[in-house]
Order: sequence, then C-alpha cells, then structure tokens
Amino acid sequence: MSTNEIKYRYLFAGGGTGGHLYPAIAIAQKIREIQPNAEILFIGTSHKIESRVVPQLNFNFKSIWISGFSRQLNLKNLLFPIKLVVSMLQALFICIKYKPNIAIGTGAYVSGPVIWAATFMGAKAVLLEQNSYPGITNRLLEKKVEKIFLSFEESKKHFNDKSKLEVLGNPIRIDIVLSDKIEAKKHFGLSETKKTIVIIGGSLGAKTINDSIKNNIDELLNLGIQILWQTGEKYYDSYKQFGNESINVVKYIDDVAKAYSAADLIVARAGATTIAEVAQLGLPVIFVPSPNVAANHQYKNAEVLKNASAAELIEDDKLNSQLVDKVKSIIFDEKELESLKNNIKMFAKPDAITLITKEIIKLASYI
Repeated sequence: MSTNEIKYRYLFAGGGTGGHLYPAIAIAQKIREIQPNAEILFIGTSHKIESRVVPQLNFNFKSIWISGFSRQLNLKNLLFPIKLVVSMLQALFICIKYKPNIAIGTGAYVSGPVIWAATFMGAKAVLLEQNSYPGITNRLLEKKVEKIFLSFEESKKHFNDKSKLEVLGNPIRIDIVLSDKIEAKKHFGLSETKKTIVIIGGSLGAKTINDSIKNNIDELLNLGIQILWQTGEKYYDSYKQFGNESINVVKYIDDVAKAYSAADLIVARAGATTIAEVAQLGLPVIFVPSPNVAANHQYKNAEVLKNASAAELIEDDKLNSQLVDKVKSIIFDEKELESLKNNIKMFAKPDAITLITKEIIKLASYI
C-alpha cells in the first residue's frame, strides 16, 4: 500500500502569534500536497490568530483553554496551574479520539499540553524552533520528541541532546509567491504608480511602529509615496482615522503574499517567519526588532542581515527619529533596492519545507 493510500493522522499544536502558527501551516499544506488522504488537525486557543486562520485554510481545528504565563506580576498567573491541568486533560481527550500518528509542536505555550498528550498516547512528536533563542516550551519538551528542526545554528547550544537537532531552516507557506505588482496595488486600493511601503508589525501589531508611522505620516506622504499599514487588531481603532487615498489602514493582512507583491519597501519586525518569507521572495526590508523578546533574538537575527547588506535595521527606540530619512534614502534608489533584494536571497532556505515535511512523513510511517 502506498503512503497516499494510508490515512496518516497529523496533529499540529501552535499559535498565539503568526510566527508560531505559519510554519505549522506551511508543513500542513505540504503534507496535504504530498498525501492528499492524510488527516490533519490543529489544536490552539479560541481567542488567538489560529482560531481564525486555520479554519479559513480548510484545516480542522480544536481549542484548549491554555494561555501564556505573564513575565510580569499578574493576577491571571494564579489561574495558570488550573488552566494547564484542564488543558492537558482536554488535549488528552482529543488525542484519545483522534489517535494521531505524529504531533508537531511549534513552540507556543499551547504545544506543551498537546505534545504531552500525544506522546502519552504513543504518538511520535517533533518540534519546530524558529528563533535563535528557543522558547521555554520547546526546551521543556525536548525529552519527549524524536527530532527538533531548527532555523538557526545558534539554537543548538540551548538543547541538551544534539542528536535530535537538525538545522533545516524555517518553512514558509507554499502559497506565498509574488504576483503582479500593479494588480497587487490595485487589490489594496492603492495607486499603480506610486512607490509603496508595507508596514507589518507582526500578527499582533507593534505600538512603536504604529506610533512612528502616525508621528511621521505627513513627512512620509510628502515623499510622494503610499502606505499599506497593518496595525494589528488591538491597535486598529487608534489609527484607522489616518486612512485616505494614499494610506490603507488594515487590522490584519490575510493575503500576505499579495501585500509582499505590492511592496517596494517593507518595514517589519524581525520575527523568524517574516525573515524566512522576505528572504525567499527577495524583498527589501527595514527591520525594527522587537525589544520584548527573549534574549533579544530579533535584534540578533536582523543584525546578521544588516552586516551582510541584506536589510536595513533601525532599533525600536530610534524608529521615530530615523524612519523618514531611512525610507527616503532607500525607496527611490533603484540600485540600493536591487542590492538589498539580491543579498537577502542568500539567506533563503527554499528546501526547508520539503526537507522537514519528508522527515515528518518518514517518522509518521514508523507505526
């Protein structure tokens, strides 16, 4: 019997942010391409990005109660032990019914109960670690999984069992490809001829980036450019009034490939998934690393690209004062734009999705 005739069951756990969700979606899409008969189930939370995006992509989705543990003193943290126990039981009941062959965790807090439950039921498990500094969930789950797929060589030092580690890159979704720039600009209601900046502050938005756009909006428009501005749902109401014929303000961009296609220049956080996507597509970017991440890993990621002349970098607390000058120096300089495009492509790992997916399918077949 061929692998296409066997109904393998894949269980994905991840979400909270696009950085944790989209690599999982990339793998799920590739599995569905290779094994059309495979069963695929995502587990996440009911109030984060995964609850909306996963069903839109026609994958089955179930939620559990878990939420993150705040690094600051927070009364909600008192509920965490109860949420954890309840979520472990919820995940266990799902796994008893679903009977997964293999579970794939992407490092978000939701991965903990799900990977535990899946392995308790005898399923194999793997982890995807997108960042140079691994999150605590993946470090705690190390002993329970067969393999850990890394995006950065630097991540290795944070795990104990080196035999489980493979640096294969960060998989990006199979539907992220560039389309016609003029059509993409028209799709977002923008001029076909004006230079376009696309602002992507991560799936949750970024207040510093939003404020810097607001504070510099007149100067930016005086350059003769236009802006596609993703604020994040949390911040949308505070900035939606700035929308006009040259500024399209949106909560969230579902079709990020279309946004990338419209962009002459991107301003974005330096999350691992964004880096993987823009590198593979060869796009000019100004990275604004988030200062609110473990071990300042976004800055370290962006610094590598900056040192290779593959991207520009502005530190978060300097964005307000440096944004306009940096945009002005790049967006009308065709030679600089081309250089950034070519140099960032050197960091692309287009085989990541195929290599990781084949490893996962291979493990799933060892039943």
